[in-house]
Amino acid sequence: MPVIRPVRRLLAAVLFALFAAAAQAAGLAADTIAPAEPDAVLAAQLLGAEGPVTVIREEGAVPGWRAEAGGAILGHLGSTWEIAGSVGYSGRPLDVIVALAPDGRIAGAQLMAHAEPVLTLGISDADIARYVGGFAGVDLTAPRESLTDARTDMPDIISRATVSTAAIRDGILRTARALAIGRGLISETGGIDRVGFTALDWQGLVATGALAHATMTLSEARAALQGGKTPPPEGEAPFLDLWAGLIDPPTVGRNLLGQQNFTRAIGALGAKDVALILVSSGLHSPRGTAWRQSGTFDRIAVVQGGVRLQPTKDDYIFVKKLLIEGAPAVKEIGIYRLAADGFDPVQPFRVEITATRPAESGGDDVATVIGADYALPDAFQLAPPPEPEPLWRSAWQNKRPAIVIVVAMLSVLTLILFLQEGFVRRPKLWRLVRLGFLATTLLVLGWGLNGQLSVVQVVAFLHSLLTGFRWETFLVDPVIFILWSFTALGLLFWGRGVYCGWLCPFGALQELLNAAAQKVGVKQIAVPQALHERLWVIKYTLFLAILALSFYSMHDALVLAEAEPFKTAISLRFLRAWPFLAFVAVLLGAGLFIERFYCRYLCPLGAGIAIPAKLKIFDWLKRRPQCGRECRLCETKCTVGAIDPLGRINPNECVLCLRCQVIYHDASTCTILKRRSRAPGATGDSQ
Repeated sequence: MPVIRPVRRLLAAVLFALFAAAAQAAGLAADTIAPAEPDAVLAAQLLGAEGPVTVIREEGAVPGWRAEAGGAILGHLGSTWEIAGSVGYSGRPLDVIVALAPDGRIAGAQLMAHAEPVLTLGISDADIARYVGGFAGVDLTAPRESLTDARTDMPDIISRATVSTAAIRDGILRTARALAIGRGLISETGGIDRVGFTALDWQGLVATGALAHATMTLSEARAALQGGKTPPPEGEAPFLDLWAGLIDPPTVGRNLLGQQNFTRAIGALGAKDVALILVSSGLHSPRGTAWRQSGTFDRIAVVQGGVRLQPTKDDYIFVKKLLIEGAPAVKEIGIYRLAADGFDPVQPFRVEITATRPAESGGDDVATVIGADYALPDAFQLAPPPEPEPLWRSAWQNKRPAIVIVVAMLSVLTLILFLQEGFVRRPKLWRLVRLGFLATTLLVLGWGLNGQLSVVQVVAFLHSLLTGFRWETFLVDPVIFILWSFTALGLLFWGRGVYCGWLCPFGALQELLNAAAQKVGVKQIAVPQALHERLWVIKYTLFLAILALSFYSMHDALVLAEAEPFKTAISLRFLRAWPFLAFVAVLLGAGLFIERFYCRYLCPLGAGIAIPAKLKIFDWLKRRPQCGRECRLCETKCTVGAIDPLGRINPNECVLCLRCQVIYHDASTCTILKRRSRAPGATGDSQ
């Protein structure tokens, strides 16, 4: 093989140079694109608004944009690339602008940037827009299982693009959820249990932690207000004895107030409001009297992080007495409505009551704060919604039948290859099993499960090694992941032929069609060995060109990767424009006269996995010293012409069809065995 060895050395050198240059190039990082920015026209379109719309940028933990019209908020928009860092199977950014309505539903979505192979050519913009836009109306509070179910209304050509559409779906849902939580449209926690009720007395209710307690004696207040006019007197009596808590859980509100007063208090609340009860005794009044003129309870403050709330007179409900059994004698009871953006009643907060005295010196007032730290007990909270399940995990659960089928096929293939010695000694059995397995590969693995590997996946894997490898990117399609894992393991045991010869649906299609052609008498063309070896250069060069071009432009590399007919013939089942169909027809037509024509000379995927084929550590294919010298039958019968005139098998080209092994053991076919059987004193096959 005088030609292919220098080519392999050249490929190895060029690949090493490419990776070295790529590792130094900052431009290969996946963050080389800027997030898409919605304009007023796009915002109005996605939110279904009429008239002028203003788009305002919002920074923070969840960056995005706010759309307004006439001072009212129409909705919120975000970029999947900016918020969720969404990438496709190509390993490159996948950016969708997602719009949320104020009620927390997805109002619309539009694909802005991608480098997905299955979306690059052969699929109309209308089909893509229909799929992405179909997320409008999705309720983010629905169970995630219902959100990740397969869409039944997709165009068939889109439904076959399982990896790309799954990446789009995951990016949209994760971005929408993060944006909704960040804007307060949905809660990240489970919220308050507003249904459950248990009858309790005062001691039982206090034991649940439903009310926070704070107290300050007269002596403590006198010390804290030192320097003020008319300080409190000395004593251990309470200056302020305060109980504070939310009454929204019926176990708290109904027990404290009774059903009628509880209904009146809760009925006055808005959808996102909560009610705080303050029960106090002592010298100091939390509400005071100034609120009647100012309209604000300046002594009361509710503090949570950077949020500080002060109730107004419109937020106040007077309560005459507590109706719970065992209630202590109290001086003052009030219910205060709390509502503000950024305030989460499920998270801890602090109730602060301020006491002031005019300073004796005439300067600023002397003040002290009595604080009660409150946290809603777990018993009064709904279970928080589960964290969104990783897309790859739900994909594996949803495709369990497909996984079982693939694993069963691989198990059968493993048995065939491990037990090949007894298998190839029976030519009829070998022929039946081989054609049957190839038919299963084509019909079930290829057209049924979309299990066609591609050079695009090789390129994506190599790019991921340079830009940050993420397992979830490759786990998103379990069928493809299992096939690649088995292929990688098979390279160590048998070489590239494990996939190319048995598991490639397009390779199976070629071989089955050629078998049918030979059956009806189509004459086969024998390519001269010198030309045959030189034509190998095409697929290695094509693989190198696709890989090199991907570092410059992934889009252009994907266009060049259309040299693979797999997308047209297998993944999309011939649902493409006529130029793609004509290209496949030419390849399959050539394969009728030259067995596995495409595999031999044009397949960049075969070239890509042939390069590491030298790593295989076992040699399962037997040869005799006479092979190539006294007999060249295997050379002429080889499926892909992987045997040279000297009888050597090129592991970079062998597809492990085992045809040469059938001949090797067949005494009625192998020239050497025939000669030995005629020799005087012959005892059978001799190695």
